[in-house]
Amino acid sequence: MKFEQVIKQIKARGNPDNLAGMARYGIKPKNGYGVSMPIVRAMAKQIGHDHQLAGRLWASGIHDARILAGLIDEPASVTAKQMDKWAKDFYSWDVCDQVCSNLFDKTGFAYAKAVQWTGRKEEFVRRAGFVLMAALSVHDKTASDSRFLRFLPIIKKYSTDERNFVKKAVNWALRQIGKRNLRLNRAAIRMARQIREKDSRSARWITADALRELNGKIAQKKVRRSIVPPSSRTS
Repeated sequence: MKFEQVIKQIKARGNPDNLAGMARYGIKPKNGYGVSMPIVRAMAKQIGHDHQLAGRLWASGIHDARILAGLIDEPASVTAKQMDKWAKDFYSWDVCDQVCSNLFDKTGFAYAKAVQWTGRKEEFVRRAGFVLMAALSVHDKTASDSRFLRFLPIIKKYSTDERNFVKKAVNWALRQIGKRNLRLNRAAIRMARQIREKDSRSARWITADALRELNGKIAQKKVRRSIVPPSSRTS
């Protein structure tokens, strides 16, 4: 499908009412049409993977087109330079989260970028680092525990960032790591208790929410029945 055709579809399928609804969730597109996610996903399925088209859609600056770009791009074709460029363009949590969990976490640079981006000052670049941690915790089924244990001190370091979209992502990363298996659950709970001692509203909120879930019946039942792969038992 040609770029012009895709843009035409986006404009035709937009819904101004959706834009108003998005605003209530803290999403304020700079240039968006309010295309619903089910429609965007259907478009992505119809288009298939297309690295070149994804690049053009991102460059358009259209909110809906950028989410679509993250769905159709080819992870094997994505470079570290592209990831940095796109991350610098993040200005909204939904684009950030969609691109990180649909595309970036499937690249060979995901773990490195998760660490690098958390050290950046920009709110949505730092968020992207923690979103990658959360997404990798869910999607990378064969990764060793050591990869996620290395994330925990970073989570602790930035738990005092009071910015709303950062602290929510920090919390998300901590919870997802802690739900991966029993060993990581215990490690995440220990780290949460350390973070709780910090003199920070953000840290207290992050840990209260995380401990509630990680100690809860649902999470405990899940991690206790998880089978830890041999590759995950070493650090």
